[in-house]
Amino acid sequence: MRLGVLLLLALPAAAAELRIEFPALQRMLAHEVFTQDGRRYVRGSAKQKCDFAYLENPQVSGKDSRLVVRARFSGRTALDVMGRCIGLGDAFDLTLTGTPVYDKGALKFKDVTIETNKDSFYIRRVKRALAQSMDREVRYDVNAAAKRMLTIPPGSGQYTTELREFKVPSVRVDSDAVVLEVQFVLNVK
Repeated sequence: MRLGVLLLLALPAAAAELRIEFPALQRMLAHEVFTQDGRRYVRGSAKQKCDFAYLENPQVSGKDSRLVVRARFSGRTALDVMGRCIGLGDAFDLTLTGTPVYDKGALKFKDVTIETNKDSFYIRRVKRALAQSMDREVRYDVNAAAKRMLTIPPGSGQYTTELREFKVPSVRVDSDAVVLEVQFVLNVK
């Protein structure tokens, strides 16, 4: 009997699926990424009236195994000349499509493409800059979220839990959710 238990403990941990449905992912993005009055500034800030760029109102879905985020872009690249902004600027809807990947504890995008319903010199520059910045800057800390969800801190009940060895071997996009294959050890004390 004891040998059987030891053999079971020696087997690698089985994987589980963590399904993050699109409405929940949309709320997570709004809470974690679009943090400045519902906006994600990708350049400047709300204080800069002539040199800023932000995304707002994200809508999340999936298509062809890729994550799709529709959002509103507003931006301006201009000089303040006697209280007036002189330069380029525009506001338009865009569709950001990318492959979600797990990297260093976070869910992020790779192979980002940006589509818009109109075109101009300014919009082409925005699309290039956004595709590059989304690859680098937009991240959702999956490890921290898993720890918050699964860990019961000391002093809150009869037992505590500790999350260890959290791994995400694969990520995929289904028709209604982003699905992470997860492996972890949950230690109950």
